Amino acid sequence: MGNGESIETTRPELRASLPIRLPMPDPTELERRFTKVLASMDLPPDKAKVLKGYDDEKKWDLICDQERVHAKDPPNVYLNKLRTYLDPRASRNHRVRTLYKRKMLGDATSTQVLRDLEISLRTNHIEWVREFLNDENQGLDVLVDYLSFSQVVMRREQLLNREKSASLDSGLSRSPIRRMRRSNTVGSPRGLKYNTKLNMGEPRDDVHVCIMCLRAIMNHQYGFNLVIAHKHAINCIALSLNHRSLRTKALVLELLAAVCLVSGGHEIILSAFDNFKEVCNERHRFDTLMEYFRNYEEFHIDFMVACMQFVNIVVHSVDNMNFRVHLQHEFTQIGMDDYLERLKNTESDRLAVQVHAYLDNMIDVAQLLEDSETKTDALEKVAELEEELSHMHERLQEVEEEAMAKTVELEKQLSEANEDLQEIRELARIQEHEMNTLRKVVNEKDEESRKRQSLLDAKLQELELIKQNLEAHVNKNNTFANRQFSTNGEPSEAVFQLWSSLQDAPDVLPTATQLEKLGPPPAAPPPPPPPPPPPPPPPPPPISSIPPPPRMLGAPPPPPPPPQTEHGTGAMTIKKKVQSKYRLPLLNWTPLKPQQVKGTIFSDLDDEKLMTVIDFHEFEELFRLGPAGPISRDPTVGTPKLLKKLKKPENISLLEPNRLRNVAITRRKIEMTNDEIVRAIIMLDLQRLSLDMVDILLTILPNESEFKAYKEFERNKSNIAVLTDEDKFMLQLCKVERLSQKLQIMSFVGNYHDNIHHLQPQLNALIAASMSIRNSQKVKKMLEIILAFGNYMNSARRGPAYGFKLQSLDMLLDTKSSDKKINLMHFLVHTVQEKFLDIINFEAELRFIEKAALVSLENIMTDVHELEKGMEISKKEYQTRKERDAPIVLRDFLGSSEEKLKKLITDVKTAKDAYHRVVEYFGENPRMVSPTTFFSQFVRFVNAFKQAVIDNERRKKLEFAAVDDVLPPTLQKKKEKRLKTEAAAAEGTKTRTRQIKEKKLLNKDEVYHGALEDILLDLKNEPYRRADAYRRSQRRRVEGLMPSGRSDAC
Repeated sequence: MGNGESIETTRPELRASLPIRLPMPDPTELERRFTKVLASMDLPPDKAKVLKGYDDEKKWDLICDQERVHAKDPPNVYLNKLRTYLDPRASRNHRVRTLYKRKMLGDATSTQVLRDLEISLRTNHIEWVREFLNDENQGLDVLVDYLSFSQVVMRREQLLNREKSASLDSGLSRSPIRRMRRSNTVGSPRGLKYNTKLNMGEPRDDVHVCIMCLRAIMNHQYGFNLVIAHKHAINCIALSLNHRSLRTKALVLELLAAVCLVSGGHEIILSAFDNFKEVCNERHRFDTLMEYFRNYEEFHIDFMVACMQFVNIVVHSVDNMNFRVHLQHEFTQIGMDDYLERLKNTESDRLAVQVHAYLDNMIDVAQLLEDSETKTDALEKVAELEEELSHMHERLQEVEEEAMAKTVELEKQLSEANEDLQEIRELARIQEHEMNTLRKVVNEKDEESRKRQSLLDAKLQELELIKQNLEAHVNKNNTFANRQFSTNGEPSEAVFQLWSSLQDAPDVLPTATQLEKLGPPPAAPPPPPPPPPPPPPPPPPPISSIPPPPRMLGAPPPPPPPPQTEHGTGAMTIKKKVQSKYRLPLLNWTPLKPQQVKGTIFSDLDDEKLMTVIDFHEFEELFRLGPAGPISRDPTVGTPKLLKKLKKPENISLLEPNRLRNVAITRRKIEMTNDEIVRAIIMLDLQRLSLDMVDILLTILPNESEFKAYKEFERNKSNIAVLTDEDKFMLQLCKVERLSQKLQIMSFVGNYHDNIHHLQPQLNALIAASMSIRNSQKVKKMLEIILAFGNYMNSARRGPAYGFKLQSLDMLLDTKSSDKKINLMHFLVHTVQEKFLDIINFEAELRFIEKAALVSLENIMTDVHELEKGMEISKKEYQTRKERDAPIVLRDFLGSSEEKLKKLITDVKTAKDAYHRVVEYFGENPRMVSPTTFFSQFVRFVNAFKQAVIDNERRKKLEFAAVDDVLPPTLQKKKEKRLKTEAAAAEGTKTRTRQIKEKKLLNKDEVYHGALEDILLDLKNEPYRRADAYRRSQRRRVEGLMPSGRSDAC
């Protein structure tokens, strides 16, 4: 049984002759033996997982190492020896029995046996320890009994040396180990010779080694739980504090402190010290411990640290704050606080750390009371600040709405100013064109006038010559003329022929004035009348308000101005196909046809000029592709004859059962009498009849059949008293004229301001967003860049595009590079940052697009229509009752609300027009695209653009880090030094965080193999501090105070 693995345990001489390394077995056998070794080691899962990852060579080495570590003796060898020391019959004088026991025990003393046992418990595998602790061997019971026996012997010797046996016997008579004292003969004269007969060691050494054995057992999960569950084990460990050796005391206190940090261990430790108090006749619990701690014979740093550590843990490891204060006060009563004042200035750093840890964990009740009052004040202040913050949020929302409304007004003014400016520019252009035309006409007239003047001068010269010729000819013929005149008194025929020839030459008769100089012709019969003049040329078309200039003689009319178009020429320039170097992925956008582009934002875009600006070579390298119901009831069923069949014995009802029940339930919600309700309805009094009540009444209005039934009931002069209360209520409602209309007016008036305040911000957001997008030059430039990328990618295979649908913006994320690491949006951001940095913040020009994306224009139109309808009903009611007693509420409402509705209707029209313009500007159909869809496309694009900026920055950092990895040796050393410095700083931060972090209690089922050693090591590395200790410590340092016993106030 003792070997647990190999026969080598019983034959050590055979083991010594084996080679160091045996041949490796086959994989199946190797795995079986390795699994068995892992089970015997009792490792936690994470460590076992690491060992399972070993290769076969390492597994075989581990198997060989574990098989070489074998038990020196089986557990029953040690247990038989310990039972021999505990056998009371050994005190009897039987020579044969004594010789047999001496032979079995050998030359080793009891102390040596215990040392060998401690080594076996600490070094042997877990199966050996389990065998030692099993029900057959009951090794824990034997060890605890021997520890109790050794404590009694040690205590007896101390009492004999001090001659104080009488006072101690009274205490020991009540101890749980009284049975042990009866079972041996320590107090008898024969018992004094027992140590000599069986070669027993010193009791104090046995006690120390027994504690070491218990520590080794508790380092195993199975053993720890057995020790915790044992009735007397912890009590015996606590009683070992009476040992004279300070080293043993320190060992005991460390074990007890570790037990406190396991769930349920704190109660066991306090119970052990209650037992210690009873056994040792203490006045207060922990009196003996404080006596050892305070009045030491020699300063032993390990004991002092262990004692301070134990007190800190036993007081502050409980969660109940009241219990902590009680334990703290218990130590205060036995002088702990006064003694700590002396220890605060100790030269030992280890002890000082433990003292300050206790003081940091210490609860100051007076300070807690003050903190409670401060917390109450702080909570009140927090409530005030939260309320103030809520008001500030409301105010901020109001300011935002006011700013949005102001922005809308400014956008409207700007839009109107732009329209006026456009009209002025157009008028100026027309006038300038007219002026140029007039100047051209005047210049032509001047030129023509100069030509005519030259022609006239030439004609005058000719006329002068003709005149001279005529004068000479006239003088020559005067004699002949006189002779002819003297003969018959009439001109001769030759004179008339000459004058006729002159008249037939109009070119030589320039003007009447010039002809007059020639003198009158001779008397002759009148010539035939001249032919009619040609018709005048048509006047030029009127140009604006400028009158046409006076027509020059014979000048042609001015040419008409060229036809005007809104966007320059009406035809689009035919774009060239772009042939890329590599085959590129297609951008799945929705292009616009050339005729669809006219009048949109794309008509002003020229992506071809960007082809030489954007770095398409890098783009091609990144994005290149490889080679290639139920039937409704009749409302007339509620006739009186049918309804009377449902009458009750006491009252009758003209309503259907379900209708009657609904009216009854609804009527109970209105705590007013029927007369008060009717009076409030007639007066439209929303003060007495609240809006909620009005909404309730609207749900139970009498229908047409019910109205007729009640009217017929009244015409028959039936007894109203036989009706139910619900019918009486409905009857009174039927007597109110225009009941439905009045209730609708009350509902309209009550909800009017809320509806206005609900609709106005939506309209403002829609107007501001539409105008900001329409007027954004940066968005225009961004779309131009995207159009250039799309044409570069698609035009070779699909032809060039003149524009695209906005839904194509989402496709930028789906177009990946060749390595699938980036998409087109990433490269677009890169291009903008490199070439068009001025538009990187284009989203700043897009105002309130997030709010506009939540607006439903259709719902707004419906709501406004309902408001108009309600206002119309209100006006009719007011006109109907104006001559009589019109309610003040209605008059005041119409006076203050009608203008607001007019403004709202104007804003609706403005918002609708602005939205239609911006949608059409981007080539979309406003009837097909809602504001939610339209503005959401911009919101998604902006968010994707921002995310792409972040992704590009992260990618740059990773690229820089990758470059750093291939630095030259000198730079690499500097980088390693920098990384070490950063790692040291990070480790320091983790250490401080770990110091502040509270140690949680370990559950019993979470105790693992080696947990005790881990707990003890952790306590040596850092003292026990609760999570709130650091905060209190910082506050005390700030205040310059350290508590010195104020907890005794509780």
